Amino acid sequence: MRSMWAGAIAFGLVNVPVKLYAAASSHDLSLHQVHDADGGRIRYQRRCETCGEIVPYEHIHRAYEADGKRVVLTEEELEGLPAEAAHEIQVLQFVPSEQIDPLTLGSAYYLEPDARAAKPYLLLRSTLQQTERTAVVKYALRQRTRLGVLRVRGDLMVLQSLLWADEVREPEFAGRIPEAPVTDAEQAMANLLVAQLSEDFDPTAYVDDYQVQLKELVEARLAAEEGVIAAGPAPMPAVEEGGEVIDLMAALRASLERKRAGSGEARVAENRTGDQTTRDRLAKRKARS
Repeated sequence: MRSMWAGAIAFGLVNVPVKLYAAASSHDLSLHQVHDADGGRIRYQRRCETCGEIVPYEHIHRAYEADGKRVVLTEEELEGLPAEAAHEIQVLQFVPSEQIDPLTLGSAYYLEPDARAAKPYLLLRSTLQQTERTAVVKYALRQRTRLGVLRVRGDLMVLQSLLWADEVREPEFAGRIPEAPVTDAEQAMANLLVAQLSEDFDPTAYVDDYQVQLKELVEARLAAEEGVIAAGPAPMPAVEEGGEVIDLMAALRASLERKRAGSGEARVAENRTGDQTTRDRLAKRKARS
């Protein structure tokens, strides 16, 4: 298991250095799109709808559109937001655990303490257990400020993301369900059925039948060598206008690694270069128009 984030829990004046690990992973088989004629992988291009050119990842910015206007934000501007760069899980308050609506809970992460921070980690864990409280926290992950909760699972503390209040949708049909009186006999029968089906929950008793059958299908095809082709890298087709076909996930991964490896001085230099490049690009657009 590989940690995906390192920071600290800010618990009053106590600072607990921790590492973050994804608490779940998908068991789904990864299926690719291929050409039915030759089995070649289908790749996607980042083509600009204005000039028609295929755009390298380093020249792609993000933008927000509203009322027919588009605000373009550079990576340097986004990285300059202090909240997005903070590696701190800030405890905001402690609330009764039953007040956390399960609907608002999202991705879960295990928290491992630094070897020198075992005592404050255990202190916070035991405090949550004894008080039967959940810690509401704020943290930054993947360039987003997030709300979350700290809770205990076994011997570990778990960080779980929490939806912001304005992200929870209210059903439009609320209050429109017609009245349908339930008789005592119907209620008693339903209660009896629940009693007969009641037992302790065992998550291992349930299996993803679709994925099991999909894996059996793939294994059978491999064994029979039916519809099987070499999975090695195929030559990439030539791209017009001097562009290149880029694997999106590989580009994102390379970009993240480059950002992590950059020093503070390099970032300042990149900011200046990026600003100059932006000014040059705007000047070229103005000249073309």
